[in-house]
Amino acid sequence: MEKFEDLIQSSVPVLVDFFAEWCGPCKAMKPVLEELKLIVGDKARIAKIDVDQHEDLATKYRIQAVPTFILFKNGEAVWRHSGVIHSSELQGIIEKHYS
Repeated sequence: MEKFEDLIQSSVPVLVDFFAEWCGPCKAMKPVLEELKLIVGDKARIAKIDVDQHEDLATKYRIQAVPTFILFKNGEAVWRHSGVIHSSELQGIIEKHYS
């Protein structure tokens, strides 16, 4: 996988899901994100970051609860949400940031 910093520099919106394997709500979001990926296709990317394996990133982005979603565009965090969220809401947020 490409380096995280390179990934978020994209002009294509990148939705990052900061999650943990032991997190029930994170598991509930998996099918939502899979559905979202089918809907947005190449217009956005979705990346998953395990906070237990990437503690440095979790600290850098002040992740205090999982799941936490951050939408990046051109290296800048343009939206953030902690907790379960409906796929249609995520889709709307991503669509606002299409190139």
